[in-house]
Amino acid sequence: MQRVNNAPMRAVFIKEFQELRRDRRTLGMLVVLPLLLLIIFGYAANFTVDEFSVVVVGADAEAAADLIDENEELADHLTLVSVDADETAADGQQALVDNVADIAIVADADQITVYLDGSNLFAAQSSLVLFTQVQQQLVQNPQAPAVDIEVLFNPDLKTSWVMIPAIIGLILTFIGTIITSIGLVRERESGTLEQLAVMPLSATAVILGKIMPYFLLASFDMVLIATLGIWLFGVPFVGSVWVFIVGAALFLFAVLGIGVLISSVSQTSGQAIQLAMMTLLPQILLSGMIFPLDAMAAGVRWIGYLLPLTYFTMVSQGVMLRGASWDALWLPLTILAVMAVVIFGLAVVRLHASISPAKPRLHGARR
Repeated sequence: MQRVNNAPMRAVFIKEFQELRRDRRTLGMLVVLPLLLLIIFGYAANFTVDEFSVVVVGADAEAAADLIDENEELADHLTLVSVDADETAADGQQALVDNVADIAIVADADQITVYLDGSNLFAAQSSLVLFTQVQQQLVQNPQAPAVDIEVLFNPDLKTSWVMIPAIIGLILTFIGTIITSIGLVRERESGTLEQLAVMPLSATAVILGKIMPYFLLASFDMVLIATLGIWLFGVPFVGSVWVFIVGAALFLFAVLGIGVLISSVSQTSGQAIQLAMMTLLPQILLSGMIFPLDAMAAGVRWIGYLLPLTYFTMVSQGVMLRGASWDALWLPLTILAVMAVVIFGLAVVRLHASISPAKPRLHGARR
């Protein structure tokens, strides 16, 4: 019987391990990344919101606030943002539109109306369970005020109404990071970027010219997804189109900047895909798109506040579902503007430095 020679297979086996050891990026993807994902997403994977911010308005606002403080179950979950007897139900609802609170309680005479923000799906679901239990308890007490619960902006608490605005941001993120970075890396592999670098064009003009097709493609996809979402799933669009467009443009410049940054540190398409996935996963799971930020552990939640998709989701849900205006969305819009300027500026500088040719020797210099 002929003996099998395992030496070639052993040599290939050792060679592959040596290459993996030298390729620190791939090694990190195989070893470090799974551990990070387990720890970070393990603390983030929580759908239950336990704490809610509340505004109390109406003639009996003080009495309602006292009732909350005296009820141990409510006091453990509700944080009073404001108590104002001079404000009306319209003021309470406006507080929800402006995202000042999760719940607005209107206390007038013997009637208490609880308004829940249906655009904040998980908080609305949890608070609905809480106030339904309180409602059932008060029914047994004939002297207790009647409690009516109303869900605003998403009366049936449809998941699609909340997800479609966030999915628009996910589509823009996908194009801005993965598609853009791969496209620019392929340009580098073919030598096109280096050829453009020696032309009498500014770095900003070159990079803007290269990414503009991706910007237009992402804009088309945004309109398509938003239109189909409204048509197929009945998602409302009650706010200003211009506020939405400004938020989308700022967000797109930020994620395009991330894509350019990835391409500037990647030599191959495979490296670009690896880095793009590493930036895409946190955007999906830690931006509040799937798991609510309020339900995440404090040590993980701050990561979500560093991600552009977090603020675009605030803008898109605020405009489409609540009809939020510039005044209500100035903070996420400002943060997106800062992110767009900083990230895109760094991307331009970094990519320009990575493709700039070496400085030529002076004419007549000694050889």
